Amino acid sequence: MESLRMNTGKGIKNWPEIERPRERLIRHGPETLSDAQLLAILLRTGRRKSSAVEMAHHLLRQFGGLAALKQISVSELCSVDGIGPAKAAQILASLELGRRSLAQPLHGGLRALSSRDIYCHYFPLLRDSKKEHFMLLMFDGKNRLLKEITVSTGSLSLNIVHPREVFKAAVRESASSVILLHNHPSGDPAPSPEDRELTRRLVKAGRIMGIKVLDHIVLGDGRYVSFADQGWEIHD
Repeated sequence: MESLRMNTGKGIKNWPEIERPRERLIRHGPETLSDAQLLAILLRTGRRKSSAVEMAHHLLRQFGGLAALKQISVSELCSVDGIGPAKAAQILASLELGRRSLAQPLHGGLRALSSRDIYCHYFPLLRDSKKEHFMLLMFDGKNRLLKEITVSTGSLSLNIVHPREVFKAAVRESASSVILLHNHPSGDPAPSPEDRELTRRLVKAGRIMGIKVLDHIVLGDGRYVSFADQGWEIHD
């Protein structure tokens, strides 16, 4: 437990050593620290009349917790008294590293990626996004991953995600097949009628161009829907 009441107004260097976040982490491991204590280690110093831990509590309260903090910009963090560009960059860099560490890596040359493999990689990367991201995974003739790109960011529509933009990269990479992927910020991965119509258009365009659409995967909050698994719009 944090002894905030006892230590209010004191710098962390004046706290008993066993209560200092950095020393606790070294002795007992990071899992024993609260969100505020971990954040205080990143902040390193507090502000006048507030320790780094108290400042961390203030940040978490102001922005609505650790998950919400991941969506905050540098300028928003810098609006808080005691937070400058350097501290803001440290906080956001550490949160981004944590987010990326949860994603199972996809390396060029991987073969036979299942819908579950793709979900496990992209869900940690996209789970907190407030925007829709439409992505394209490209494969060669031996089903080896060539490259991944983001085609569009924002609300999907038939006009924004145009077959020309989707397949331009696939042609450039000499891809034989592709997997389509996008997220639903609402958390519900159920494809909308527009998603299904877009998939039909892209599958048809791919056939004309000799590039097979293997799947379209929609990511939600802890769930996903695979068009291929469901037998929708994707045909041999």
